[in-house]
Amino acid sequence: MTIRTLPTQGDQDAIAKILTESGFFNDEEVEVGVSLIDEYLKEGERSGYSFLFAEEGGMVTGYTCYGPIPGTRFSWDLYWIAVDRNAQGRGIGQHLLLETEEAIRGQGGRRIYVETSSRPLYDRTRRFYERSGYREEARLRSYYAPDDDKVLFVKWWEDDHDRPGS
Repeated sequence: MTIRTLPTQGDQDAIAKILTESGFFNDEEVEVGVSLIDEYLKEGERSGYSFLFAEEGGMVTGYTCYGPIPGTRFSWDLYWIAVDRNAQGRGIGQHLLLETEEAIRGQGGRRIYVETSSRPLYDRTRRFYERSGYREEARLRSYYAPDDDKVLFVKWWEDDHDRPGS
């Protein structure tokens, strides 16, 4: 597996396929995921988005999209992380997450926020974040739909002196 950082033309199709075939995202969400690549291809770093793409045999098998949260000093959002369903269970998501965290820390980030759904479909996703050192920070009831909460996770690094209680 190789990791690259810059989106290229054609990534939109690969990401649309990964997101659609995952069974997690509706058409509007897939469109948003793809549009962030389009925005980066037009605006470059000014878009505020960064990416990591996992590739095997020249094919994209997973990706992350992340960026600094405007108006904050050290906080970043992990907007997307997705792995091709035929490549899941091989550690690609964990590798992408660790590489993303390293990239964020390398740019001065001290915490990462990620949001997900409370629906049972996302049980594995929430456990993935918890196993990776993230903790639930907030829950917005019925945010996405009735009985579908927005669950916000955060990861702080040990050297973060701004952590509450330190």
